Amino acid sequence: MIWNEKYETMSRENMQAHQLSCLKKLVDNVYNKVPFYKKRMDEMGVKPSDIQTLADIRKLPFTTKYDMRDTYPFGLLACGMDEILEVHASSGTTGKPVVVAYTQNDLDIWSEVVARTLTMGGIGKDDIIQNAYGYGLFTGGFGIHHGAKKVGATIVPISGGNTTRQVNLMKDFGATCLTCTPSYALYIAETAREMGVDPKKDLKLKCGYFGAEPWSLAMRKDIEEKLNIKAYDIFGLTEIIGPGVAAECEYQNMMHVQEDLFYPEIINPETGEPVPDGEKGELVLTTLTKTGTPILRYRTRDLTYIDRTPCKCGRTTARIHRLFGRTDDMLIIRGVNVFPSQIEEVLVKIEGVEPQYQIIVDRKDNLDIIEIKVEMNESLFSDQMKNLAATEKYIAGELHNMLNIHTKVTLVEPKSIPRGDGKTKRVFDKRVLQ
Repeated sequence: MIWNEKYETMSRENMQAHQLSCLKKLVDNVYNKVPFYKKRMDEMGVKPSDIQTLADIRKLPFTTKYDMRDTYPFGLLACGMDEILEVHASSGTTGKPVVVAYTQNDLDIWSEVVARTLTMGGIGKDDIIQNAYGYGLFTGGFGIHHGAKKVGATIVPISGGNTTRQVNLMKDFGATCLTCTPSYALYIAETAREMGVDPKKDLKLKCGYFGAEPWSLAMRKDIEEKLNIKAYDIFGLTEIIGPGVAAECEYQNMMHVQEDLFYPEIINPETGEPVPDGEKGELVLTTLTKTGTPILRYRTRDLTYIDRTPCKCGRTTARIHRLFGRTDDMLIIRGVNVFPSQIEEVLVKIEGVEPQYQIIVDRKDNLDIIEIKVEMNESLFSDQMKNLAATEKYIAGELHNMLNIHTKVTLVEPKSIPRGDGKTKRVFDKRVLQ
């Protein structure tokens, strides 16, 4: 199913004409209404009239998370507060939070893109969505909520936590769709198993939308098997609008970008220069039609590549590959680039362990060392742990094959690694404290 035929199947020529028209209006708007952007553009010697083609977007300044924190809370507003109906923000755990304000126009855009996302997975007004993303300043819960209302689905706004209740309500209410972080989806699956609830027999789930943290294809397979669903990747970020910026269709062949509303670029993260389609780089997004906090060329720090060829589903919108990682959660261990998703990819293939892990990076005698704590499942733990040392050695070997670095692997008891109903903290880099 396709929610919006006009834009989701628009020809490339018409899409580019639409994007250029929106970009010209956007640049004129922020130049005249947002002092931050006027100052940046003046420093670069750029005027709104200089934007005559889509390629001219490269003349415009980038925006970073630090810019948004420096202008906290409302320094990027392009309208008066009397037009703002909703405010959301990042957690701010590493500094001031990033604040995004929404006009009615922006809420309409948000509802639209999430409606498109849900429709990609076959969700309609006959479905019941259990929304276990957190409600509050985090955009996950409300983003799904807005879009679910637009498609006419029934919403169970349970938010995160109280996992036993999650399973009971999923069963009692007959939820057909689950939305939450992928790590929490696995936790729900674990809890259901402990409660004696068989997803195949006792639940009506058919699909789920998971995002807000990195997850691998192997983890997707694990979720699909344990919950008996089709698991879709959904991408969004607070700085742009929240969930719904891009998502997978039924073919699960990369994520469709809602590019009539968000203009995507892929750049070399070191030089800032554009890279060709199909080449991996950093995703940059521009909000083409937002009116509350419109953003020029936001550097997401997410690594992916773009494909503008039409999809088998009938959509012609550009697609981005599922994220390879981030430039700012990449670990450099003795000169080797390591992403948590690489470690997860190895763990989910190993019998006897769960894809629950922690990465501890430290420095000893001026050398970086890395330890991976991996959670055993009940079967391995109950086997008197006779194969413990052998399993640890085997996992370390598999990780070496993947990463080309030596790691210490420590198997820990089932359920000993903390879970959360939001993003799960995987990496503990003690080097930053030294």
